[in-house]
Amino acid sequence: MANKTDFKTVETSYEELEELEEKIRKHRKQTIQRTAAVVLVLAVIVAGIQLWSVLRSYSSFEIRSSTECRDNASTKYETFMGNILEYNNDGMVCRDSDDELVWNQSFEMSSPALAECENYLAVYDRGGTSIYIMTVNGLVRKIETAMPVSRVCIASQGSVAVLMKEDHISYVKIYDRKGKELANGEFFEETHSFPVDIAFSSDAQKLAVDMLDVTDGKVCSTISFYNFGSVGQNEIDNNVGTYSYDDMFISEIAYVGPDQMLAIGNSEFIIFEGGQKPAPKKEIKFKKEIQSVFYNHKYAGIVYSNPDKESSWHIKVYDMNGKTVMENDTEIAYSRVEFLDNNEICVRDSFHCELYTIHSIRKFSCTFDKELYKILSGTDSQGYTFVMSGEKNEVRLQ
Repeated sequence: MANKTDFKTVETSYEELEELEEKIRKHRKQTIQRTAAVVLVLAVIVAGIQLWSVLRSYSSFEIRSSTECRDNASTKYETFMGNILEYNNDGMVCRDSDDELVWNQSFEMSSPALAECENYLAVYDRGGTSIYIMTVNGLVRKIETAMPVSRVCIASQGSVAVLMKEDHISYVKIYDRKGKELANGEFFEETHSFPVDIAFSSDAQKLAVDMLDVTDGKVCSTISFYNFGSVGQNEIDNNVGTYSYDDMFISEIAYVGPDQMLAIGNSEFIIFEGGQKPAPKKEIKFKKEIQSVFYNHKYAGIVYSNPDKESSWHIKVYDMNGKTVMENDTEIAYSRVEFLDNNEICVRDSFHCELYTIHSIRKFSCTFDKELYKILSGTDSQGYTFVMSGEKNEVRLQ
């Protein structure tokens, strides 16, 4: 026979119940306070580690892996979609981060140059007639032009804008990724005005042409914007805006964002903005004689002689709102200054290199025993690829 259990009712007074609830509230409050204190300590530790990492400087490195590479000063290296491109007059090789071959494209070019936008890459022969449209999977299309190519820009879907020059006539043409001609224009130098550069937006809707006019010894640069979308169809020759700058030579223009274009003049940067009809947003004037200019999609930098110290150069970087974000000095008689993919600034000559963060910290400084060709940033803050005479090294800063 199953045992029966008697349930008894326990009577609790109102005061006892209040006291019990107060104890529960205090316990919960103490638990929350302890948890908040632990979280705060962990946050301070993480922030401290991040700050230490940002402010830390290195002067040596450890080689994690090394591979042989062609010891050819004419060979150049760039990154594309996480892969490393190695190219010269005879062709281009694409390798992944493990140095495995992705694709190999042979060609014959006297002066190969690159243009990149998101998933597409254009390799063209400056002064020649060949353009190769590539993706991470390899060749999409080869385009042969009828005239020598001066400049190529590529959009995110593979369309290319091409500036060509022959005799005293310049041509600008736009092709889709299959090589079909979409638009064209001609410019005659007998008018004393000729194209210097072009810029092509990532959506392939906007084209900018940088013209130089030299009349009676006076110099004037003019930038004209063309829109090939619905807005431009309502304008004469698709022209949606023209801006002229007297006594200025604008040597280079480039779209640094879908609706943002940078113009590099001999005395200032000009930042244009506008989704349909770009217009000047900011002018950054230079007070010193500029030695070098470098930029990427987020920042633009200049280098000029440091007036306070002989054999020293001052580096200054702006964001695309015209705000100064970085300044520092270098004593390297550099041959190259550029942004790495991680937005760090690399200053180098054949045997010396310095890396600066966008926070003005000199992160790395080193003198090498072998000639240095290129530095590529890695997947973390201490990982890099050093391309040197005869070898390519995956390294970690120490």
